[in-house]
Amino acid sequence: MRFMTAEPFRIKVVEKIKKTTKEQRQTWLKEANYNVFQIKAENVYIDCITDSGTSAMSSEQWAAIMLGDESYAGSKSFYKLKETVQDLFGMPYVQPTHQGRAADSIMAKIYTKPGKYAVGNMHFDTFRGNAEVLGALAVDYVVDIGKDAQSPPHPFKGNIDIKKLEKLILDKGPESVSVIMITVTCNNNGGQPVSMENIREVSRLAKRYNIPVVIDAARISENAYFIKQRESGYQHKTIKEIIREMLSYCETTIMSAKKDGLVNIGGLFVTRDEENLKQAQQLAIVHEGFITYGGLAGRDIEALAVGLLEAAEEEYLEYRINQVKYLGDHLKEQGIPIIEPTGGHGVYVDGRRFFSHIPQSEFPSQRLVVALYEEAGVRAVELGACAFGSKDSITGEDVFPDIEAMRIAVSRRVYTNSHMDVIANALGEIYQNRKQYRGMKLTYEGPITSLRHFTAGFDLLP
Repeated sequence: MRFMTAEPFRIKVVEKIKKTTKEQRQTWLKEANYNVFQIKAENVYIDCITDSGTSAMSSEQWAAIMLGDESYAGSKSFYKLKETVQDLFGMPYVQPTHQGRAADSIMAKIYTKPGKYAVGNMHFDTFRGNAEVLGALAVDYVVDIGKDAQSPPHPFKGNIDIKKLEKLILDKGPESVSVIMITVTCNNNGGQPVSMENIREVSRLAKRYNIPVVIDAARISENAYFIKQRESGYQHKTIKEIIREMLSYCETTIMSAKKDGLVNIGGLFVTRDEENLKQAQQLAIVHEGFITYGGLAGRDIEALAVGLLEAAEEEYLEYRINQVKYLGDHLKEQGIPIIEPTGGHGVYVDGRRFFSHIPQSEFPSQRLVVALYEEAGVRAVELGACAFGSKDSITGEDVFPDIEAMRIAVSRRVYTNSHMDVIANALGEIYQNRKQYRGMKLTYEGPITSLRHFTAGFDLLP
């Protein structure tokens, strides 16, 4: 007898979502200057703008919330979280923050230096913004196959190119590189994982030149699952064992707990260096609050202590990864070009191939974001010419990213596969009529280019 695998949970509470008309959505888009970040969430049918802070919490997490200790200093909830992180991560020193970008800020102030390189596979926007504000040179050294949205499937497209990394160190000198950061999974190119072998090689190279390694662990459980499924020697390891080994190769890890912490708010700065902890504590006091609550309520800390462990359960991860794959498979069946293989937290549609007649200078992925909301009330996000474009420091000309994509981020334990079908069917309709769409122009951008997509304004080209 063949058994089907379903979600490893029962739904006990539901939230109504509103259906709207195309005419309403067209009005809201125009009012928002065609930036879906500016659209009210209540006017979104299926919200895939991010997987950050959008998870559904479990009954165990809600029960833990009742135990929250709201003491300003010495909260027992903090010590519960600290013990959980020490056990799961295998690292001794823990500083909570209110969310991941606060941990980014602390890490950047400790590890980045003006005029020196901060090397990553592909830095995401919030760390890049923090680093650039401090005058650091944030550069991406992901493997070539990871920079090509049309490249064939490969198990670890998030890997750092070791040869290019060592060439930079030798050409510029080890003192010119202040930190190497590995983001797991790699968000910018499709939620692609990093192999244990690559993490180990980066660590060895960094030790040779006395350069610290930091891991961005926002989606570390998803990365661990991919290692277990795809990398030789890890099939019989537990997710916890894989997480601990990954983090054994770094000095510090930061985390937006709003992803693989399965909570709606929270972040972590975790290190094995006591001096780093002392600096992090001082920065936390200035910007977050006292060190044992770090900008979080005790109830949020309790929920995080539970969520970290739930996210490391293999049964949950199997469901999680396969729901994303389900959506990707349905898009491929309709000929829609996506980055392959599908990653851990969302499906990335290749905007350049989808709208092959729209040049990158006219924001094809943003046009697709607008079309998807207009036609179906589904909100996704552009990760292309706006989010990751830049200006040449000498000529002032636009510099476009290698990958031009629309990310459909899938919230954890929130939507069913029926919602995935709605998304796939809507994109199928748009793809069939893709030639009727024209590009867009940028009408407003903020002063920090790497963060401009949050507040940018657009208009449709005739």
